[in-house]
Amino acid sequence: MTPKEQGFYMPAEWAKHKATWLTYPHNEDSWPDKIETIFPSYHLFIKTLAEVEEVHINVNDEAMRLHVAAELEKIGAKMSQIFFHIHPSNDAWCRDHGPAFLLNKLDPSKRALINWNHNAWGGKYPYELDTQIPAHIAKALNMQMFEPGIVMEGGSIEVNGVGDLITTTSCLLNPNRNPHLNQGQIEEYLCNYYGVDNVIWIGDGITGDDTDGHVDDLTRFIDEDTIVTAVEDNKWDENYEPLQENLKKLNSCRLANGKQPTIVELPMPDQVIWEDQRLPASYANFYIANGRVIFPTYKCVNDNEAAYTLEECFPNHEIIGIDSTDIIWGLGSFHCLSQQQPE
Repeated sequence: MTPKEQGFYMPAEWAKHKATWLTYPHNEDSWPDKIETIFPSYHLFIKTLAEVEEVHINVNDEAMRLHVAAELEKIGAKMSQIFFHIHPSNDAWCRDHGPAFLLNKLDPSKRALINWNHNAWGGKYPYELDTQIPAHIAKALNMQMFEPGIVMEGGSIEVNGVGDLITTTSCLLNPNRNPHLNQGQIEEYLCNYYGVDNVIWIGDGITGDDTDGHVDDLTRFIDEDTIVTAVEDNKWDENYEPLQENLKKLNSCRLANGKQPTIVELPMPDQVIWEDQRLPASYANFYIANGRVIFPTYKCVNDNEAAYTLEECFPNHEIIGIDSTDIIWGLGSFHCLSQQQPE
């Protein structure tokens, strides 16, 4: 029986969390000549999370554990809420190499996780340690684990917890992921393992995104019937057309309940360029924690507009912006770095 047939499904990110999982950054190749600059914002992210839920951090060894704990103590993080696990990794992107956690409609006491294959976004980087992280977490939590046997990344999908999933053709249909599967077969895996009934496909991602177009830089559910999507106002910007195409697709889609979703437009930040490289800066890479939405800021005017938009989207959450100007040099931000474990 598939997870869906057994009653399992992936809840929406705004469902109550037991914890957030992170994998501590250590790979200098991901932030060349700049990794030390990311830690003030990254540690603030941990501190902000630990005020409202448990934070579980994968570290490479005991020396890293001691170092990270000391750094977090320095900034007054709530250490009683922070837990370390010696689970060696290649990189920090826990959204993609971490497990997807599932709840069960038939038996609310049941929990499970999915261990998708991880191939570092089409074999772009080393991944032999990262792909073992879900199994380590399943063992640490003594949790049932499903293994579909195909490549999938957490940042490539977005769910509302009531039967709908959004993804991109540019990522999931890329031949560097599952070349033996067609679109219909991939949809079958999505439905059977995430417990959804309806898959909404949008198109391309933003410039600079090495994941081939992850949806968490583009388009997110903010409630069961409402979607927020990034839109570029400057017609001469290279992100303008793909984001407009995605907006059109969303405006013509239907949810599993037959409704047309409400679409909210989220601005894009100014271009962030480092060493002549356009980086995939987006406000859509926010993370929904218990009672808080943490979003990346980029030291530009639209930071305030993004905050106002998110305040309207999440009236019952505190909206907290944390500078991501250095973190985005790693080609991801707070959502890419985190994975929620539902209560």
